[in-house]
Amino acid sequence: MNPEHWLSRLVRIPSVTPPHAGPRAGTPGEARIAAELAAWFAGLGAEVVSEDAHPGRPNVYGIWRNPDSDRWVALDVHTDTVGVEQMPGDPFSGEHRDGRVWGRGAVDNKASLAAALSVLEALHDAQRRPGPNVIVAAVADEEMTLCGAYVFEAWLRRRGMRMDELLVAEPTLCAPCFGHMGSARIEFTVQGVSTHTSQPHLGRNAIVGAARIAMAMQAEHERLQTVAPTPVGRGQLSAVHVSGGRAPNIVPDVATLMVNRRLTTDEDETVTLTALAALGENAAGLPTESVIHKPMSAFLQDEQSGTIRRFSAWSGMAPVTVPYCSDASAYSSATTANILVMGPGSIDQAHGAEEWVAIDEVRKMAEVYRRWWA
Repeated sequence: MNPEHWLSRLVRIPSVTPPHAGPRAGTPGEARIAAELAAWFAGLGAEVVSEDAHPGRPNVYGIWRNPDSDRWVALDVHTDTVGVEQMPGDPFSGEHRDGRVWGRGAVDNKASLAAALSVLEALHDAQRRPGPNVIVAAVADEEMTLCGAYVFEAWLRRRGMRMDELLVAEPTLCAPCFGHMGSARIEFTVQGVSTHTSQPHLGRNAIVGAARIAMAMQAEHERLQTVAPTPVGRGQLSAVHVSGGRAPNIVPDVATLMVNRRLTTDEDETVTLTALAALGENAAGLPTESVIHKPMSAFLQDEQSGTIRRFSAWSGMAPVTVPYCSDASAYSSATTANILVMGPGSIDQAHGAEEWVAIDEVRKMAEVYRRWWA
């Protein structure tokens, strides 16, 4: 089966991450697609392992062993997607039109999985094993916490397994990516004093405190744009969610603000986030507590490594860095000797009201996998 036909099958299986799910999402989560993949992997000759990343949200690992090889390589490809409520028409159509496959997950991230399935199917039909030992790890919950990748990394550790090469699938226009930023969230809770809005001077407005934090975060973002760039760019900072207030005639006594900080490879996560939390607490002018959520680390591989050079030669694309975060943040040198991020299509088509990937891109990635697993 051509990779684009595999992709249509995958897109037609809804797998919206539960925090993004709405009325049009179908059954949220990865359980259905995981069950399909387990059956497909087994049909293509794999040993299949499933384990939950969250209850009812499994990872699925297809393992193709070659007893004549001591090399191990792995593909990490996430099976969850973002929400679909803003999409016109059928968000899970998998339609082929204008040289593209359309639907949620088409580019982020089912195109890479489709390319892999087409190559594994061709090997199986030819009664051939992959050259190295291959693991395809279809992991859950990338869009929110990278939990599935952390669970897979722990699975490798428990077995004392170390991958010679691990490719994290994300849309890079088939260019091997050797670095990207990390990501962290801080949630501020501002405590005010409520009163009647006819007498605001008797209260302390928590929303005003949250607004002061937001302005302090914007000023810090602007400062970051003046520092020298790192190999993955400059740090970024955004206020991304705010809530508060009880009624139109009550001065709000509590407000929350969430900020997102993109971390560079040159920054110490603990020092940077502790300082940022203190900046926000001091800016509020009201009692404020902050919670630093577990950060996703920045990732940087040697641009001149043999792995990066080989994948660049296979794809005909120069190595790049990208501004977004990926499952690459979850893996350590204990389980991976060489890592890269790579996949068909552009991140520009991800997470929007319409999502698509060019069929030529998916076929190009399939050819890269064929060479990798030859």
